[in-house]
Amino acid sequence: MSCNYLIPRRYSPLFTDLYQLTMAYGYWKSGKHEMEATFSLFFREHPFDSGFSLTCGLSDVLEFVNHYHFENEEIDYLRTLNGNDGSPLFDEGFLIYLRKLRLVCDIDAVPEGSVVFPYEPLLRVQGPIIQCQLLETALLNIINFQSLIATKSSRICLAAGGDPVLEFGLRRAQGINGGLTASRAAYIGGCAATSNVLAGKIYGIPVSGTHAHSWVMAFETEIDSFEAYARALPNNCVFLVDTFDTLEGVHNAVRVGRWLQKKGHELLGIRLDSGDLSNLSFKARKILDSAGFRETLIIASNNLDEYLIDSLKQQQVPIALWGVGTKLVTGDGQSALGGVYKLTAIRDFSGNWQHKLKVSEESIKTSIPGVLEVRRFEKTGHFVGDLIYDLILGPSGEQVDFGLGNTGLKTKPPVGALAQDLLVPVLRKGQSICQNMKIEEIRNRAQQQLSKFHSEVKKLVNPDNYPVKLDFKLHQLRKNFFQRLD
Repeated sequence: MSCNYLIPRRYSPLFTDLYQLTMAYGYWKSGKHEMEATFSLFFREHPFDSGFSLTCGLSDVLEFVNHYHFENEEIDYLRTLNGNDGSPLFDEGFLIYLRKLRLVCDIDAVPEGSVVFPYEPLLRVQGPIIQCQLLETALLNIINFQSLIATKSSRICLAAGGDPVLEFGLRRAQGINGGLTASRAAYIGGCAATSNVLAGKIYGIPVSGTHAHSWVMAFETEIDSFEAYARALPNNCVFLVDTFDTLEGVHNAVRVGRWLQKKGHELLGIRLDSGDLSNLSFKARKILDSAGFRETLIIASNNLDEYLIDSLKQQQVPIALWGVGTKLVTGDGQSALGGVYKLTAIRDFSGNWQHKLKVSEESIKTSIPGVLEVRRFEKTGHFVGDLIYDLILGPSGEQVDFGLGNTGLKTKPPVGALAQDLLVPVLRKGQSICQNMKIEEIRNRAQQQLSKFHSEVKKLVNPDNYPVKLDFKLHQLRKNFFQRLD
């Protein structure tokens, strides 16, 4: 049996939940499948108690939709599905329809590497309702995970205060695809390199790594292992010094470092992977400096996250690079982003748009109706607020606070601010119309965007709320929905 599906370069349309197919079948049976609809993909709360999130995964979304079609073997599988009476779940006519289906949807998206906030649409999907519905699961899977990891990465890199962060998480990642996409998202979020060689090949991410404790333990003595490594890879010498006695390991690294210098090479660094990183880093730095190895870097690993790095930075430790693994690639502290995909408008057969609103007893789960767009305001080089508005109604020039405790008090958008709409066309009639961006460009966008937000929004703990407003006409429309329901 082939295992190529483990690392797909084209996602199968069966990468979905069954209820997407049963709803699609229901639309087809009822004759509503060609009705035009708009869906918004958004999230309701920042992960990690953060003050911002970073959107990621659009490149994989476009890869998925650009190759979307059902192959014969996939249709054959669907024929095997039965209802509770033992009869086929789907009519043959529907399966023939799926086999011939080609996407004609439009997608507008916030570019990858953009800073985003709750309830703002990251993607707006418009087209036949059956097609929009069939895309839901895959789009959420792609955007949710990659945005989660990109956000975690950006928080860790902010805590590192400009020091390079190396992503070392492949061995603890969520499967093969999870490992690849986590490495990609971590790099976009700000990491300088990855240990993941396949991610380096596929995405063009710099790769980094030296040796593990097993290398040291395979030799009679620690210094024997360092000398053997130096002979094999004199241009890549970072020694892991904590296999036995950390400070003795630093002294051994210095001894081999002198041999490297005689051969025209340098001891690049030492790595601390256990113990009291603060105390050991200061002592290691003293040993290195006393021996004349002032340029040799100290790298720390050992179950790091943004909080531990921030604590160590506040102690002004002499650590220059940070290797972060498990807590980065698994999104430690937040199991999922929690993005959702909601129907927000349907065009009736007369050509008129009908706004759609999902109401819940939990106010946080009540959606925003309309063909939604986000407008961001910038003033004196900083982003100062966002506005969610409806393209059907158009912006009113007035806005209200959005969220719990909203009084409906109207204000004006920031005076004298530059305004830019965030969602841009990426797919028209099922065909990609945007140029694939290099990962370096996406990573640079993330850094540029983050630099334009005030530091209080980017704090690790108790960040300030960035102002996201609702256009007044959209607020009134939403309010009228509630009044009709009462």
